[in-house]
Amino acid sequence: LQGSLRTIVRTAVDLVGLVAVILLLFGPPSQVATALGLIGAGLTVALKDFVVGFAGWFMLMGKNGIRVGDWVEIDDIRGEVAEIGLFRTVLLETGNWTESGHPTGRRVSLSNSFAIEGHFFNFTTSGQWLWDEIRASLPAGRDPHPIAEAIRKRVTEQTAETTRLAEQEWSGLTGSSAMRAFTSEPVVSLRPAPEGMEVVVRYVTRAPERNQMRGRMYQEVVEAMREEKSPQIKADEPR
Repeated sequence: LQGSLRTIVRTAVDLVGLVAVILLLFGPPSQVATALGLIGAGLTVALKDFVVGFAGWFMLMGKNGIRVGDWVEIDDIRGEVAEIGLFRTVLLETGNWTESGHPTGRRVSLSNSFAIEGHFFNFTTSGQWLWDEIRASLPAGRDPHPIAEAIRKRVTEQTAETTRLAEQEWSGLTGSSAMRAFTSEPVVSLRPAPEGMEVVVRYVTRAPERNQMRGRMYQEVVEAMREEKSPQIKADEPR
């Protein structure tokens, strides 16, 4: 906040100095209103990006804006907010959360005009939830349905709390009956694969916790396959 105030003061001093220099060079204008209008129009055109960026800063500081440390997506660039200035916002870039989600090590500076002319998503305040998906190949020669059911039970137990919180937040955002009827329960489906069957698991997770949750989901899939292995082997043994 102090840095922003210092920037405002410096900008105001620069503008006052510019006006003072013009008055010293050309003297007081005979038609003050017309001269001020022309000067204002010229400054608006010349400083359009600064004006829009400054206006965007006010929007970002509002209730539905962003804060330092938030995970955001701005004009298809994803990352953590490192700095919010009067005219520019700086992100610590990460990869696509639907892919790796790892930091790239780059600092990306964006004009605050995106708050007015573009769009942004904040995954830390409201709308922090996203659907993630993992896939695993099932062993050939075994009934895939018991394995899929075991995976569904395990994934449902593992995501019970995040599912409840996501549904609560989504229903509170709009209050519509359609959103209240929406469910974020995990979905487990089977699909044909080149070497047998493939299980697909879709579930809701917090954006910042995506990688940790994905690791737990893979572990649950492995444990479910291990549980269903012994009964199938016994059934295949010769009597």
